[in-house]
Amino acid sequence: MRHPDENMPARAGSNMLDWREGDMPYSLAFGDHFYCQTDGRQECSHVSLSGNGLPERWQTAQGTFRIGELGFGTALNLCETWRQWKLHRPTNAKLHFVSFELYPMTTSELDRALSHWPQLDAERKAFVAQWPSDPEGWVDITLDEQTRLTVFCGDAMQGIIQSTDTFDAWYLDGFAPAKNPDMWSLEIMAALFAKTAPGGTFATFAAAGFVRRNLGTVGFTVERRPGFAGKREMLCGVKP
Repeated sequence: MRHPDENMPARAGSNMLDWREGDMPYSLAFGDHFYCQTDGRQECSHVSLSGNGLPERWQTAQGTFRIGELGFGTALNLCETWRQWKLHRPTNAKLHFVSFELYPMTTSELDRALSHWPQLDAERKAFVAQWPSDPEGWVDITLDEQTRLTVFCGDAMQGIIQSTDTFDAWYLDGFAPAKNPDMWSLEIMAALFAKTAPGGTFATFAAAGFVRRNLGTVGFTVERRPGFAGKREMLCGVKP
């Protein structure tokens, strides 16, 4: 999987970001916003959580429920998922949230991006307090007694191959396929399908034809659903 620019540093930093309409983070590497301009938090709930049948599936979870994410970005999906997990988690289950991010943000950038949502203040403060000043490789953080975060800072394909986890749900949340086609390649879809538990699911805001075909080709049963904020379609599916 190639980088968008081989001369760019393998981390975000201020030189990789711009702050645009309404102080929204914008990736200069991929030419795209990090989340829906309408409301990124509600988009996460509609696409990533509901698309994977969450939080309902947590009610019967035993042991560790693992979520994999392509594109950690601003940690918005993490914080909204953690917030809902705390509201719905059974006492005997744990959540392990594993994300893969080529250009990890700095602590101050994450704090600035997440501060848009007062609903996430508790999660933002607890997460940012533990985020390393120079994230690289595998970053592992215990968020609370039932919640663990792992972020691979580097090439997604490399991280998926290295991971020894089997995932119950995937958030496919890289930049738009037209902006970052490598993240949606057949090779990456095949790699994450291999690391998905039987009955495991995925959800994504993306609905591009080649994304849908790649997910179906590797073995997922793919379903189209209404997208968020006027977007016509999104995709979700299951590993039979």
